[in-house]
Amino acid sequence: MSKNYEVRAIAPEVLKQLRISDDAGNPPRMVVDEEGDNPLRCCLGRSRPGVTIALVSYAPLRRWALETGATPGPYSEMGPVFIHTEDCGGWPGGGYPDAMRGERRVLRAYSAEGSILSGLLLNGGDMTIEEGLAEVYRNPEVAAVHVRAVEFGCFHAETRRTAG
Repeated sequence: MSKNYEVRAIAPEVLKQLRISDDAGNPPRMVVDEEGDNPLRCCLGRSRPGVTIALVSYAPLRRWALETGATPGPYSEMGPVFIHTEDCGGWPGGGYPDAMRGERRVLRAYSAEGSILSGLLLNGGDMTIEEGLAEVYRNPEVAAVHVRAVEFGCFHAETRRTAG
């Protein structure tokens, strides 16, 4: 089975903006991460103990809409995400990042116009993230899927349909 999507971190040009002013219009909140292991949306990795990271508000559908011309309207949400305070080199691409895996995830599928089409709950062993994404992308109307944590609803990563 060929993969018809790509996993995407927050784009480098968007990260530059978020490090100045987030999507809520606030400066980033700098946090010394005492324990580490917080998910970072700039590189799709995890923070290390004692490192200062930035907590920012991010509106993934709004950013996608600016890039693609979609109109998500009421589906556009904003929430907190952690990013490195400086350029970290970003996500190198490839398969789904191990650092963003978890027992419970929800996949939210969106059309090219920005409307929500479906959701899929991954509840600890039902299916892998890759199997869940393959299932959601079987619908040819799905243009993008957001992966979120169940408990807090935190945005983890975006996937977008590819030609192949």
